[in-house]
Amino acid sequence: MNEQSNPTDAATYAPSAELTKSAHVDAARYDALYASSVADPEAFWGEQAKRLDWMKQPTEIKNTDFTLGQVSIEWFRDGTLNVAANCIDRHLETRGNQTAIIFEPDDPNEAAQSITYNDLHRRVCRMANVLETMGVRKGDRVIIYLPMIPEAAYAMLACARIGAIHSIVFAGFSPDALSARVNGCDAKVVITADEAPRG
Repeated sequence: MNEQSNPTDAATYAPSAELTKSAHVDAARYDALYASSVADPEAFWGEQAKRLDWMKQPTEIKNTDFTLGQVSIEWFRDGTLNVAANCIDRHLETRGNQTAIIFEPDDPNEAAQSITYNDLHRRVCRMANVLETMGVRKGDRVIIYLPMIPEAAYAMLACARIGAIHSIVFAGFSPDALSARVNGCDAKVVITADEAPRG
């Protein structure tokens, strides 16, 4: 291995002054946040939890036991939230027409897609309705066996919306590997595509 490929000799690239100026957290603020999280984790994470839209606001932030043989770590155990609502719904009123996902297809002749929060919401709700029509309910397992296409995101968020558990299987896996994962989690549904051309 030559000196140029040695990771300990890797070059460091500092952010530009413009980027640093617009950053949400600078080094000093990061250090202060970290110190706060160590000094009083319950207060720190209770404050951070306010950044999310909870369906049921947690009153118990931290419940931990580090006793040897009975270690238990629980956070926000009496709270309820929905990932799909936090990724999509909370943005609809103020950012509905802004781009949520930019999809670059493998085929350079295909145009990129800019999917707005409104579009994403509509497509995720449609996918959730399809899953519910197929009998998928909260706690059911769904295998997502898709290429890197927008429908993969719709499927994941649809599962989160209805409370189903999704397992993503790499689209290049063999039939035996896929079968093992479907049977291993007792999947109710497999979401897949009929083809997956690669760039």
